[in-house]
Amino acid sequence: MIKSMTGYGRAESAWAGGAVTVELRAVNHRFCEVVTRLPRTLSGLEDDLKRTVQGRCQRGRIELSVSLTGVTEGEKALSLDRSLAKQYYHLLRDLQRELRLGGTVDVALLAGFRDIVTVSEQPVVTPRLKQLVKRLAAGALDDLDAMRRREGLALARDTKVRLRLVRKEAQAIGIRAPLVVRGYFDRMKERVEKLAGTAPIDQGRLSQELAQYADRCDLTEELTRLNSHLSQFDAALKSRESVGRTMDFLLQEMGREVNTIGSKGNDAEIAAHVVHIKSELEKIREQVQNIE
Repeated sequence: MIKSMTGYGRAESAWAGGAVTVELRAVNHRFCEVVTRLPRTLSGLEDDLKRTVQGRCQRGRIELSVSLTGVTEGEKALSLDRSLAKQYYHLLRDLQRELRLGGTVDVALLAGFRDIVTVSEQPVVTPRLKQLVKRLAAGALDDLDAMRRREGLALARDTKVRLRLVRKEAQAIGIRAPLVVRGYFDRMKERVEKLAGTAPIDQGRLSQELAQYADRCDLTEELTRLNSHLSQFDAALKSRESVGRTMDFLLQEMGREVNTIGSKGNDAEIAAHVVHIKSELEKIREQVQNIE
């Protein structure tokens, strides 16, 4: 069963008076790209989590985020924004000189600005917390995979309908092609008879011309290859592997065969069938861009 490259997965669990949440968002991408957004204290898990995602996803840009909310078990930590403190200091000194104010700009004054010194609670990272995050990541992947499969099923249904339309148009071309050759022969014979009048007609030469025309307009090879590509596409729809690139290649090959049919057919009715096939192939191509 094919899978879509887009999807969302989420898993959450209680931890130390709060909650740990792992979310996965996946969108289309030519390759498999994994982006992680982790709390600083869990940055050591980045490589493990990336490998876990890459083991389940073949293509797509997958964003994995871990959040710790309301977690009370931790240690308080102070952080100092030195750059901002220097800006405050120079700004106050300039203002002091400009207004000729007394006093001093000291540490006590700067410490009063709340955005210079901040207090944060850093969760204590224990082996149990790391294991929990990994387990939640696996659960979020299950959720993501289920959604991608559901979307893949919908894409497969739509694609199969369009493939049936393509086959129907190809069959119509196969029926029409011999009639085009016969019609050409009849028109040629009629013109020759008008030009010849009562003079005898060289039926052998006429048949030779017809054979040459029939050879130039023969669509058997193109229709055979088109049907072969359609069969391979059907097989890809049933595959459990990553087949998005294979489908894209097959669509390119089908497009080439259809273009050749259009140029060799030299018939308005065949041209109309070719237009319909191209339209359906383009719609299928849009769907394939979402397939893993």
